[in-house]
Amino acid sequence: MGKLIAFDMEGCDFFVSKLLEIWDKGHSVFPLDQRLPQAKKEQLVKAFGVSEVISEKETYKTKGILMEPDDALVIATSGTTGDPKGVVLTHTALKASSRITSSQLDVQNSVDEWLCCIPVSHIGGFSVITRALHNGIRLRVQRRFDAALCEEAGRSGSTLVSLVPTALGRIDSSAFRKILVGGAAAPQILPDNAIVTYGLTETGSGIVYNGTPLPDVKIEIRDGEIVVQSPTLFSRYLGNESQNSEQWFTTGDAGFFQDDQKLVVTGRLDDAIVTGGEKVWPTLIERELDSLGLFSEQIVVGRYDQEWGQAVTIIGVPKNSEKPLDISDIRDQLRDSLPNYSLPKAIEIVDELPRNAMGKILRRLV
Repeated sequence: MGKLIAFDMEGCDFFVSKLLEIWDKGHSVFPLDQRLPQAKKEQLVKAFGVSEVISEKETYKTKGILMEPDDALVIATSGTTGDPKGVVLTHTALKASSRITSSQLDVQNSVDEWLCCIPVSHIGGFSVITRALHNGIRLRVQRRFDAALCEEAGRSGSTLVSLVPTALGRIDSSAFRKILVGGAAAPQILPDNAIVTYGLTETGSGIVYNGTPLPDVKIEIRDGEIVVQSPTLFSRYLGNESQNSEQWFTTGDAGFFQDDQKLVVTGRLDDAIVTGGEKVWPTLIERELDSLGLFSEQIVVGRYDQEWGQAVTIIGVPKNSEKPLDISDIRDQLRDSLPNYSLPKAIEIVDELPRNAMGKILRRLV
């Protein structure tokens, strides 16, 4: 049985070479989020039972746990609670994810090259590396997202890249053959070569592309919740027993299938706003707000209201700070696309919205 080895470094060529070395020895890898303060990293190392921490400068050992033979990767995710959980993904699951993704993208070994330029401590970044390694595809790794460097890579050989929506908006998308977009709600208008993905850390990255489940992925809607059965699913949370690979995973996400059987994700179940007894999904309102072009970024939340219980509220960064925004005008512009109970009742103007390392807006902090 192997050990759990933490990588305290950004994505780079050294990261990839050490990853292969550690896997060859039968150990599992836990990439630490480089945005965390040192004290928080040390807390995770202790809580997750890490046996060794490797950085580009040094290595130190500690007393840790033993992992199962097929365990490959642990990703820390806080979900909606804020309490870190270690999501364990096996080699079998990672290989399945790489296989079905490459098949869907029609990846060609002699032509394509993956670019990894988002944090490898998140499944969206790490899975870029595994897709390349498992399928014999060329790989280029950048330490962090930089719009100019990303574009340069696309124009000098990289054909495939995974980005969050904010990063996509900062590059010329024509530099790449295909762009996977995930980690946050995607804008309504996208370039033709962009693919909107849906997935979680627990699903081993994206399992739905442009509303369609990938091969071997089964999705059902049960009481409004998305549930998943997939060969890419995680095996367990650290400290828990392994689950059967045939089990269904309840995602905590709300969604539905359109008439054309395309999956629509409406948001987290616990993000729902209940206003005047009606349930409202923030994501659906945010998509309509995108089409108005009034905000460079915005989020919709429920604020306490004595009359309505929760008032639908826009928190956003205006594109034109010199032109005041009027909630009545916004409501009028949304009436044709939203029911009356979903129409926003207030606006809060901010300079920026809090985001995590992947660019996902942190709703609980607004």
